[in-house]
Amino acid sequence: MLFPLSSSSTSPFLSLCRKLPIKTLTSKSLLHLNFTMSTNLKTHAFAGNTLRSTTPKPESPFSPISALETLKSRLSENTLLPSSPNFKVLPFRKGRPLATSTGDSPPVWHLGWFNLGDFKGFLTSSKFQLTENSLVYLGSLSEDDVVYWAVDVSEDSSLVPQFGAKHFCFVELRTLMVATDWTDERAMTDLAIAGHARALLEWHNISRFCGHCGEKTVPMEAGRRKECSNVLCKKRIYPRVDPVVIMLVIDRENDRALLSRQSRFVPRMWSCLAGFIEPGESLEEAVRRETWEETGIEVGEVIYHSSQPWPVGPNSMPCQLMVGFFAYAKSLEIKVDKEELEDAQWHSREDVKKALTSAEYRKAQRTAAAKVEQMCKGVEKGQNLSADFNVESGELAPMFVPGPFAIAHHLISSWVNNQVPLNGAETQLKQPAGALSNL
Repeated sequence: MLFPLSSSSTSPFLSLCRKLPIKTLTSKSLLHLNFTMSTNLKTHAFAGNTLRSTTPKPESPFSPISALETLKSRLSENTLLPSSPNFKVLPFRKGRPLATSTGDSPPVWHLGWFNLGDFKGFLTSSKFQLTENSLVYLGSLSEDDVVYWAVDVSEDSSLVPQFGAKHFCFVELRTLMVATDWTDERAMTDLAIAGHARALLEWHNISRFCGHCGEKTVPMEAGRRKECSNVLCKKRIYPRVDPVVIMLVIDRENDRALLSRQSRFVPRMWSCLAGFIEPGESLEEAVRRETWEETGIEVGEVIYHSSQPWPVGPNSMPCQLMVGFFAYAKSLEIKVDKEELEDAQWHSREDVKKALTSAEYRKAQRTAAAKVEQMCKGVEKGQNLSADFNVESGELAPMFVPGPFAIAHHLISSWVNNQVPLNGAETQLKQPAGALSNL
């Protein structure tokens, strides 16, 4: 891996196990500990990108402007020898990052980074033309002397078998998301980098022309923005972010939560309500309006929880920002808008707690990781990664909610574990030691 984030490779789970007497480590306690640590994340999936933690000053060789000038020089050179700073490139095809798998047990995926010189050599027999405008700056790690770039190679399908011969493949970001071990900080960082890169590249693909005059746009500042090529216009265009409110609606007694199903959901999955923010609307107003429109439930108090970038939506919206809330219901009668939802129901705390089963999420993660490994070996299996969640007994759980990679999971688990303020009595979420979510 490229990003050493911890000085110790020992997992918090193993450290905790060593402190407990052997006789206490029953299968039930192990399952409970594993669940606790698995969902105790420092950041949401797709957040915590170490390449974006700081922006180098313009005079730094790692800044976007300086790195772009160095990039132009290196692209014009015939040498493939590495130079300082080192440039690494992550190829994408149709929104899918290049990845490989370690072959460990269980398998672990990694991003398919290439040194710039190696990548130039790899493209020698390709139709793809590598230019400074085709590469997008992702960020840098000055302590490692590396600048990172992303490139979209979708126009040349001949590269797919070439990468495949080296056990690389282009994988859907959503598949990598499910395949990521959320206890592995380095894997979570890789996922965040891939999400940021996909969002930028897909934004470039949908902003080829100026929305003001219709002329072509050109990348500026190493792809961090675009500008209209019309000298009479020169409109500046910046990456697009689409804000979405996502809310767990709670009844007045704080005993039940409102969960919904959409027709596109896999069987038995329920989740929080969500909807896009409209122009001229506050976040709180969007929570109340969306809840009323989709379920007929009137909402009073709205309390912020956390936010999560979500770069796995449709290509037309390359990066949504999920803004999470708890919302207290002022009414209870549900009137489902069938055009928006398949169903919506009140669920007891006990029923929702049963839907937060670690074994189901672990099985999905391992199944997805195995699929990535098979894809990289060229033996992809046609299977739905999330259609068959099973509990350890082999029986189907009556319902399940999104896994720890989704903000919905953390809204729901916070409520299940009584970490929600009661009707405005408190202004901040309670986060006791050992809580399931530190977000």
